[in-house]
Amino acid sequence: MGVDLGLPHFDEDLDELAQLASTAGLVPVARMTCKRRAPDAALFVGSGKAQEIKDMAVLHGACEILFDQSLSPAQQRNLERLLEMPVNDRTMLILQIFAQRARSHEGKLQVELARLQYLSTRLVRRWSHLERQRGGIGNRGGPGETQIELDKRMIGESIKRTKERLDKVKKQRNTQRRQRERNQVFNVSLVGYTNAGKSTLFNALVKARAYAADQLFATLDTTTRQLYLSDEGANGCQISLSDTVGFIRDLPHGLVDAFAATLQEATSADLLLHVVDCSHPDYPEQIVQVQSVLEDIGATDVPQLLVFNKVDALPSDQQPRMLQDVFIMEGLAVPRIFISAQTGDNIDSLRQRLLQTALQATARPLSLSISPLNV
Repeated sequence: MGVDLGLPHFDEDLDELAQLASTAGLVPVARMTCKRRAPDAALFVGSGKAQEIKDMAVLHGACEILFDQSLSPAQQRNLERLLEMPVNDRTMLILQIFAQRARSHEGKLQVELARLQYLSTRLVRRWSHLERQRGGIGNRGGPGETQIELDKRMIGESIKRTKERLDKVKKQRNTQRRQRERNQVFNVSLVGYTNAGKSTLFNALVKARAYAADQLFATLDTTTRQLYLSDEGANGCQISLSDTVGFIRDLPHGLVDAFAATLQEATSADLLLHVVDCSHPDYPEQIVQVQSVLEDIGATDVPQLLVFNKVDALPSDQQPRMLQDVFIMEGLAVPRIFISAQTGDNIDSLRQRLLQTALQATARPLSLSISPLNV
């Protein structure tokens, strides 16, 4: 279910929501959209539209309703009572995917923290067991602690413990990062919209075996490898390349906060390889969303190289005339290179660009000048 509130990034076809549902192991059976000036306070959609949703769900045998926007706890509770089936929003769907995909100890901690923070806002009279309990012996005691207060306190304690464990992981990462800085290693982080091909590019560059698939959030855990670019100099030229979690439209702030330790690889990088799926019809909007997340984590000042991936998927009439040029992003000319991580097209040119940038950085402040393509 999608509600058009007049925002520019509304997904009229709900394609991304369907992809998220499929990634979470669900099978989409029907889609519905509507327009509103503002969300209904009680049901997010009007009562008439809510009844239409219920009728469609019964017609198609649906067992769960998904909303492409975030719902308040009250809206979610009211919808579930009216529709008589579970209702989840985009945030919960992303959390479910993250919980399924996290593999490392750090990733699991980050997902658990985001899940707990989300649940802490969903305890307001949503479940029938959250009724007032009475303390004391028999009925003589005064009113005891309510079940909802117990749940809030338990979740609060769990959040505190999880944050403490994540702080330890963050300290370990800082230690590793300082070690790389002492060794004067040039740090590059892959960032981009989910399913843009970051992990495929990572594997192509460092010959790693990071999990890569044509699906949203195929990988969550940051992987760092050393990439040898040249034998020039006394010790040659090598860089540290990190593959980070993909971004997505309306990425829950709780997830951004929870993945601060992982995303810090981007904030402390010397260069960001901003990977873009140039075959996607909405890639300009995806670039905007990635820039928004980078701003949230304080990484907007890190130099970028735009890597327009999946050039092999472009129709012949949309193939680029030049494989290296500039792209105007937020009023600035950012260097861009077209590649295909899947087929290996122009990967050597990308390696050469990384080599030039790393060598320049050792001699003077980072500069990303455009050099003509050798043909």
